Amino acid sequence: MPALSARERARLPDSAFAYIDSTGKRRLPIHDASHVRNALARFGQVHFEDEAARDRARSRLLRAAKKHGIMPIGFISSQLRQRQAKLPTGDVTFLLTDIEGSTELLGALGDEYAGLLDDIRRLVRAALRGPGGHEVSARGDDVFAVFEEAAPALEAAFAIQRGMRDASWPGGRDVRLRIGLHRGRPQLNEGGYVGISVHAAARICFAAHGGQTIMSAAVRSALPEPAESTSLGSFRFRGLPEPIPIFQVEAPDLPSDFPPLRSAVPAS
Repeated sequence: MPALSARERARLPDSAFAYIDSTGKRRLPIHDASHVRNALARFGQVHFEDEAARDRARSRLLRAAKKHGIMPIGFISSQLRQRQAKLPTGDVTFLLTDIEGSTELLGALGDEYAGLLDDIRRLVRAALRGPGGHEVSARGDDVFAVFEEAAPALEAAFAIQRGMRDASWPGGRDVRLRIGLHRGRPQLNEGGYVGISVHAAARICFAAHGGQTIMSAAVRSALPEPAESTSLGSFRFRGLPEPIPIFQVEAPDLPSDFPPLRSAVPAS
C-alpha cells in the first residue's frame, strides 16, 4: 500500500480517519479498502486517550470495513479477547442502566433518538471510568457494566443519576434511567459473563423506575461503609429460584419517592 503524502492526507475529510485525538491529530485513514486493511492491522499499536476514544475508533473502523466489503473476523476476535482480559473475575458487582419510557421517546423523537442514545451512553461511560468500572456491553437502551468492588459501583450510579438530572434533553424532556446493582460470582467466557447473578442483575434493574437506583442485599453487605438506603423488602423475580432482598439507595440531592417496584413480586 503506497503511503499517503502530506498533501493527500490534508485533502481527506475527518470522516476518512478512524481516530482523531483531542489535539486534532488524525490517525488510521480508512478512505479506501487498502487503508482499512492497514488500519485493522495497526489498530492495536495506536495509543488511545481513553477507552471511549478506542470504542469510537473501533466503531468507525468496523463501519468502514463493512462499506468496503471486508470481513474483519480476526480483528473482532482479537478485540474481544483484549477486552475480556481486562474484565474482573471472582466476586464482582454488576451495574445495569435502562432508559425509562424508551418506546415513547423513540416515537416522539424519531431520528433524533439515536443522538439521545449516544449522549446517554457517553454520560454513563464517563461515570463508569472514574471509579474504575468496565463496560461489558451496550445493547438497545441498556448499558451493562462491572466493578471489582461494590462501593465504586454505587459511586458510579450516583454520578449517572446526577448527570441525567443535570443534562438538557431534546424538547426539555425529563429523560431518566433506572439503575440496578447486584453482586455475585459469575463465570467469564468468550461470550462474556455467565451465571444466575447476571440474570438477577438484569431483573433487579428492570424492576426499578426512572431516576431510581436499587441494589440487592449482596451489594449492601459488600459496602465497606453503610450507604443511606431504604429496605423495600424481599422480592421474587421471574426465572430466579430464591427471593432477593432489595434496597433503594438514596442521596439527599436525588429523588427518593417512587411507586412500588415494577416487575417483582413481594415474597410472602
